[in-house]
Amino acid sequence: MIGSGPPAVDVPGAAPPETRWRSLTTEQGARGALIAAASTVVVVAAASWWILTSETWPAVQRQFFNPENFAESWPAVVSGFWLDVRMFLVAEVAILVFALLLAVIRALRGPAFFPLRAMTVVYIDLMRGIPIILLVLLLGFGIPALDLPGVPRSPLFWGLAALVLSYSAYTAEVYRAGIESVHESQRMSARALGLTQWQALRHVLVPQAVRNVVPALLNGFVSLQKDVALVYILGIREAVREAQIYNARTFNYTGYVAAAVLFLAVSVPVARFTDWYAARDRRRKQAG
Repeated sequence: MIGSGPPAVDVPGAAPPETRWRSLTTEQGARGALIAAASTVVVVAAASWWILTSETWPAVQRQFFNPENFAESWPAVVSGFWLDVRMFLVAEVAILVFALLLAVIRALRGPAFFPLRAMTVVYIDLMRGIPIILLVLLLGFGIPALDLPGVPRSPLFWGLAALVLSYSAYTAEVYRAGIESVHESQRMSARALGLTQWQALRHVLVPQAVRNVVPALLNGFVSLQKDVALVYILGIREAVREAQIYNARTFNYTGYVAAAVLFLAVSVPVARFTDWYAARDRRRKQAG
């Protein structure tokens, strides 16, 4: 055929094209990793030299990174951190359940459910509009001051309640986005089979929606793990409060660094797991 060109001829002894391409890709990847490692070492070395040559570094080191103060403050800070962990676990379970209920109410169709939808929208707007620290202060100091019979007066209870109320509003919107991402034909098919709205949401829409928003829920998981420390302003002796007490007693800030180390020890692995899961979920969707 005119213009078709000569057929490709394999050179005897030469590697197949796929093998050559794989070898080239591996070589480029190794070169890129070497360049990345070298540039990281240079940047870290330059930043370290810049900080360590500062005239005030010895004073900062004594105030923030003193090994003796770190060891002295560590037991109390660790004890307070276990309270942070317990608060986080309780709050996370309550948030996931309450937020799902809010999202399901918002997903209901029909005029009969309008009052419920309206109240849910107002609640979500209010909770998302108030900074968490203000909500902790308002509930933690305001509700116990009312001295209502039968109402808990514990600052710990109301600190957790503030976190649950605030985070449930954000998480409900994540759930709602997941429900709306499910194709409308799924809802129509469920109704055609005779399922009620609640049954369609429970058995068809919500399971698919939750799978779609797991990466976003994990991001909220990371944020909540840090924000539980905000209850320290109510006087609850968790990790940050213990570091504050140590600072007031010794005028040294190393206790805060000890608290930061503990929060990082939990949040960084969870953040990396979130990235891994999000990448896996993205590959799964692309393959499907």
